[in-house]
Amino acid sequence: MEFFKQNTKIDFMGLRRWTTMISCVLFLGSIISLAVYGLNWGLEFTGGTQVQVAYSQPADMTQMHQELDAAGFSEAVLQTYGSSDNVLIRIGMHKGMNQQDIVAKVTSSLPGAKVQRVNAIGSEVSQKLATNGALALVLSLFCTIAYIAMRFEYRFAIGAAVALIHDPILILGIFSFFHMEFDLNALAAVLTVIGYSLNDTVVIFDRIRENFRKMRKGTPIEIVNTSINQTLSRTVMTSGLTLIVVVVLFFMGGAMIHGFSLALIVGIVVGTYSSIYVAGALSVALGLSRQDLMPKPKTELDERP
Repeated sequence: MEFFKQNTKIDFMGLRRWTTMISCVLFLGSIISLAVYGLNWGLEFTGGTQVQVAYSQPADMTQMHQELDAAGFSEAVLQTYGSSDNVLIRIGMHKGMNQQDIVAKVTSSLPGAKVQRVNAIGSEVSQKLATNGALALVLSLFCTIAYIAMRFEYRFAIGAAVALIHDPILILGIFSFFHMEFDLNALAAVLTVIGYSLNDTVVIFDRIRENFRKMRKGTPIEIVNTSINQTLSRTVMTSGLTLIVVVVLFFMGGAMIHGFSLALIVGIVVGTYSSIYVAGALSVALGLSRQDLMPKPKTELDERP
């Protein structure tokens, strides 16, 4: 099944200078936003209290938000649990208040609510875990570079590595600039986007290598353009269908997965873009040529005495 005809001739590389400028501006803006505003960490990172309350009738979430806001818990996150009369309330750490104080204040501010269960939410991503995670991410990046360098060519490896750094930074920059809560769901989405973007990049790289060996005429830019056009249907169908599902999740999945779905929406768009205009364009800019991708001739041993 093809979404586009095979003979499309879109000049993707003709826009590479403009897209490079756009990527640099967005990347720099994301770095500045992260440095100035930081991330609005979720309770999984900061710790807090989770209170499960029950009502005798369906809970009015809007009224609960107003009552908790008046009690000083404006950051509280509410979620129905099992049915509309059971609600989970997640509240961050408050200076000068322990868990008992928070529960007592929540109970007094919500008339008619009966406390069913109280859980302390610890910091699931401790400093040690965060450090180990960062080291694992760096190690996986180097392994990815090594694999692509052996499987394809070192210029491809550099392009893929820059794209893998480019995508999550832009997602984090959006979360930082709009002060959106970054929780474990959003973190899972960012890691998913990294794999999604890498898969898209490898598909394009494989077609570029194949065309360099098949097309005896044509400049590197022409061959890269041809390769992207040939994989365009696959890219549009894969990214487009996934994007439709994620958009539906964003609007109909509830507030608890807004961060997850938004990170995926941004990641799918940015990842598809970076596979072409970051990984592909950078490989061309580094001087990719036909000789770099041609199979090495096999040397035969002379067995004559």
